[in-house]
Amino acid sequence: MSDDLTTKLLEFANSLADEAAQISRKYFRQSLTIDSKDNKSPVTIADREIELRLRELIKQLYPSHGIIGEEFANQDTQAEFCWVLDPIDGTVAFSTGKPTFTTLVALLHNGVPLLSVIDQAISKERFSAVANHGAWLNGATLQTSLQTEVVNVRLNATTPLMFTTAYERDAFERVRSKVRLTAFGGDAYAFGLLAAGHIDVIMEAELQYYDIAALMPVIESAGGVISDWQGKPLNREFNGQVLASANTELHDKILQIINS
Repeated sequence: MSDDLTTKLLEFANSLADEAAQISRKYFRQSLTIDSKDNKSPVTIADREIELRLRELIKQLYPSHGIIGEEFANQDTQAEFCWVLDPIDGTVAFSTGKPTFTTLVALLHNGVPLLSVIDQAISKERFSAVANHGAWLNGATLQTSLQTEVVNVRLNATTPLMFTTAYERDAFERVRSKVRLTAFGGDAYAFGLLAAGHIDVIMEAELQYYDIAALMPVIESAGGVISDWQGKPLNREFNGQVLASANTELHDKILQIINS
């Protein structure tokens, strides 16, 4: 694929994030009805309005491209190019007035994440990446931390409640008991912070593909590693468990603890 086409597609991804930011800012800290989806997760008018608008823009400019989204039915998912959208990742944070929600936009090429954007509309922080080319925060190059010692790790998870099985709870506790500090919260925003060097390891569970597709190019292009808890690459059939680390050496050490 030519660099010119990749640049054009990244510019379009950024324009989608711009559009989403306008909508999310309109609804942020306003009185909203919070509905529950079939899986009991929350959803608001902002989630739905953003995704509908992004789908409309994609189909206007790239009618042959597929779309995978959180709120509405997938379309043409086997297309050469397929967009993956999470209109508001962190709906709980959004609904409780916390500016840590993000809009996630990823573009798959033949099923593999090519480029992505993680956008925080309130702080106006935009993490973006092109696979194997680089990752950026508002244009500045991102680099993960060089931490390799587990005892010094800054660990993050969105919530301990996401670990719903005994295996997940025990594995997380094994890691937590060996690191320097553990923080909770952040959703996808935390993965951007890992790419920027502020977090060393993230353990998550019960995620969907639309939660992770945009994270992969950002983490990997900043020097980090992201996989499932067995160290296997993430794809649309993954089991919901995600481990992200600042570097390969640290990732391997955390995998050993998880699976000990």
